[in-house]
Amino acid sequence: MGYTAEGKERIKVKDKFFTKYIDAQDILKAVKKVSNEVYADYSKEVPLFLCVLNGSFMFASDLMKEYDGICEISFIRLSSYQGTQTTEEVKTLIGLTQDIKNRDVIILEDIIDSGITVSHLLEDLQQYSPASLKVASLLFKPEAVKTAIKPDYIGIEIPKDFIVGYGLDYDGFGRNLSDIYKIIE
Repeated sequence: MGYTAEGKERIKVKDKFFTKYIDAQDILKAVKKVSNEVYADYSKEVPLFLCVLNGSFMFASDLMKEYDGICEISFIRLSSYQGTQTTEEVKTLIGLTQDIKNRDVIILEDIIDSGITVSHLLEDLQQYSPASLKVASLLFKPEAVKTAIKPDYIGIEIPKDFIVGYGLDYDGFGRNLSDIYKIIE
């Protein structure tokens, strides 16, 4: 189980092969870009970053290191994937624990694929009356989106390929990779 490296350019995760797609340095540049854009909008505020677990933990950690302003972070856990496919059913596994009324909230997502998870989350969070509610996503697949969602802050736009690494997983494996790899069909 797990993954095996066949050099740094190609890996096997469980029963699937992946090739290197986005280098760790390019990921960190995209994180810095998102951090700078958020700071430009919220430099005079104290935003609450809401990290969507599990996939966004690396993005959130690196963004916090880059963010120049005063901020807070909290975590929620949602689930909508099984294997390489979205189930299109969003389950809340760990919910919101902070009061967000009149707060500027920025949802941190590792990837927006179908858009179903983040649309569900936005709808759910509106009931708590935040001052503002925005979405920052490291990766965005515009060709795969099935909702009207478009993140306010985007690190990198990518095609519909299934990917692993930098927090993204295949059945729980591959999250710890510093680079991002795409599946070889």
